[in-house]
Amino acid sequence: MESVFPEFTVSDENLDRQKELVLKKIEENREKIKRLIGLENKNYSNFVKPYQIMQVELDLLFSPISHLNYVKNSPKTQEVYTELLPVLTEYYTQLGQSREIYEAFREIYQKEKDSLSQEQKKVLEDSIRDFELSGVGLPEKERNRVKEINIRLSQLQNEFAQNLLNATDSYEMIIDNYEDVKELPETELSAARTEKDGKTVYRFTLHQPSYIAYMTYGSNREKREQLYRAYVTRAPENEQILEEILSLRYEKARLLGYSNYAELSLATKMAGSPQQVIDFLRELAEKSKPQAIREYEELNEFAKEHGLEGDVQAYDFAYYSEKLKKEKFSVNDEDYKPYFEKGKVVEGLFGFLNRLFGLEFEKVDVPVWHSSVDVFHIYRKGNLIGRIYLDLEAREGKRDGAWMDEWVTHHIDLEGKKVHPVAFIVANFSPADGETPSLLRPYDVETLFHEMGHALHHLVSQVEEPFVSGISGVEWDAVEFPSQFLEKFAYEPSILKTFAYHYRTGEPIKEELLTKLKESKNFMSALAMVRQLEFALFDMLIHMDRYTAQDVQEILNKVREEVSVIKPPPYNKFQWSFSHIFAGGYAAGYYSYKWAEVLSADAYFMFVDNGIYNDDVAESFYSEILSKGGSRPAMELFKKFAGREPDIDALLRLSGITYKDK
Repeated sequence: MESVFPEFTVSDENLDRQKELVLKKIEENREKIKRLIGLENKNYSNFVKPYQIMQVELDLLFSPISHLNYVKNSPKTQEVYTELLPVLTEYYTQLGQSREIYEAFREIYQKEKDSLSQEQKKVLEDSIRDFELSGVGLPEKERNRVKEINIRLSQLQNEFAQNLLNATDSYEMIIDNYEDVKELPETELSAARTEKDGKTVYRFTLHQPSYIAYMTYGSNREKREQLYRAYVTRAPENEQILEEILSLRYEKARLLGYSNYAELSLATKMAGSPQQVIDFLRELAEKSKPQAIREYEELNEFAKEHGLEGDVQAYDFAYYSEKLKKEKFSVNDEDYKPYFEKGKVVEGLFGFLNRLFGLEFEKVDVPVWHSSVDVFHIYRKGNLIGRIYLDLEAREGKRDGAWMDEWVTHHIDLEGKKVHPVAFIVANFSPADGETPSLLRPYDVETLFHEMGHALHHLVSQVEEPFVSGISGVEWDAVEFPSQFLEKFAYEPSILKTFAYHYRTGEPIKEELLTKLKESKNFMSALAMVRQLEFALFDMLIHMDRYTAQDVQEILNKVREEVSVIKPPPYNKFQWSFSHIFAGGYAAGYYSYKWAEVLSADAYFMFVDNGIYNDDVAESFYSEILSKGGSRPAMELFKKFAGREPDIDALLRLSGITYKDK
């Protein structure tokens, strides 16, 4: 039977050919657009639908290139990606500034509004808004300047990300004294152990598994600070880049009639104004900081009892908090790792989704970019839904962190056929090593559940229009809702029991370990909360005006004074590596994590308080939230699911944060 999915066959060897296909498609699209604009009687089916499909076809060709650049970075992927980026940016900017397309969309909307489906109306409403945000109504000179800014911003953001990756890849810290690594668990020690000049030494890098391992278990404080300093001062060349990015964003916002970039960013989000976001973040900070201070005092007291002179610093936090967590709850990530073998965790996650939403997963053998990648087809009620690629292990040349990316979006094509969606989930879990398979920490399990939530939102969409299907068309501050919702189940004992078996003995995890994991989930949760609020407030404030790199540092210092409890050392240049806002899509939007977490915490308690496997609640969530994609405003969908407005206190309850009303 012929596959309904595209196959991933792009590699370094055929990247040039793939690049040519992208360039050819761009030219074909330009010709098609000319023909569409020339139509006498434009309507939704002969103009808007073909316009969407040609963009989908271009994404289909370019996505494998950008994906490969992130997961298997090489000089060749960098070259091709960097060559295509300005071409694509110019193409999309030209489209976004096309008066003819804009006028056609407005005309079709006015003419057919009463006969269009809700999905079709949302496509047009979103598109008309986006045209206006791209400067379509500006005089030619200003319109061209917006185009120049967009192209330059795409180049700068790519440079920012590449600088960070290069800095991360190029650093290593060699330790030759076993005393400095003796507290590391055997799996982490084994990953670090290497030979140099005929002698056994231990190598640590700035890649997440390695960096976290030493910061959590490295007993030599000087070495911890050395590694921490390298981590928080990566890519100093990004200082100039971020200043130019901020300047261009501000200029673009002013050209488009906004006071600042924060206002421009919120034009496509749930939140109504920058002040509303700032008030929201400050309210959370005010309610969380007293508990965060108590947590820090407790940690300091504990550290002093264990020989620390002075207060716990940023580079001490992971080390001493892990020890305190172990003492308070007798939990240690290493106790769990043997029970969280990657394959079993994936199997368990799939089993949970089967019981919750009736989804079935079938492993398939198809081309992949690395031997550790697994691929699955997803079914519901016997019907094929989509395909998912899982690339979960860390390796050189792979961007840090974890993410979900979409390759194909569910929609109905021009011939009326259903197009099945495809998603990628990428993570950086400890890789399999010789006899030892990839073993996950509890946080890794949570990460996998989180990214699967994003993937489900993309994959189970029943929306027919690609521009509002899956995560497309979803307001940015609601995109994290399904992912944060799903991650909360990664600590439920009844769910973990279904897959937590020792990778060597097959012995099930002890009830006691699961209870402790759940109890310890909110350990230092207020400190974690204020840390995220620091990032979110900083992000919003630096986009309120045209700021220099020096201003940015001063704003960061003030935010830390207001919100932070553990003050980082003066050399900390966190902004140089804040890729979420300088190389990703979170500019003046990092608050989205907390905004969406209010929705997700509220939804989670609707399941937990009514029984996790409550068919009515699950079906409502599946049909009102997951399968509707961006076809309606997120708040409208939440209210249909919950029957009310979201409750901010659900997030504090979930985090175990208690506060006194003034």
